[in-house]
Amino acid sequence: MATRTRQNALTIRAATERDLEEVATIERSVFNDPWSRRSFSALVGEGHVVFLVATSDNGVVGYAIVIVSGAECELANLAVTRLMQRQGLGARLLAESMDRARERGGREMFLEVRASNAAAIQLYSSAGFQAVGRRVRYYARPIEDAIVMKAALQ
Repeated sequence: MATRTRQNALTIRAATERDLEEVATIERSVFNDPWSRRSFSALVGEGHVVFLVATSDNGVVGYAIVIVSGAECELANLAVTRLMQRQGLGARLLAESMDRARERGGREMFLEVRASNAAAIQLYSSAGFQAVGRRVRYYARPIEDAIVMKAALQ
């Protein structure tokens, strides 16, 4: 799957160990409480995990991780470099993640999102997610509630 963005070809593919340093760099740049490189490494190649990266001529520019457990799955992480945000890449990663989770038997997907993250909530809502709950003080840095969202994978 390739698309033209500004001057670079964009590809979404399965993550490999070679991608993890760039993934961890993106993670640290966009999240206050980032996952460690070791956390990402533990997920590469796992059969129950959809771990995708979006790459351009400049390297990894985004990633998405879904944990599949039977019919239920969880969008565990999704991030795009600040330079590539608001260009539709997050939506493409989300759609591809949902498709791949469905191929692995997933029927519904859950996620948590910061209550203050209006842009992410809008992205998820546009992909069919609906708020189904709230986790009080779920995030630590800073302390904030999470909105639990759910979408059917059809």
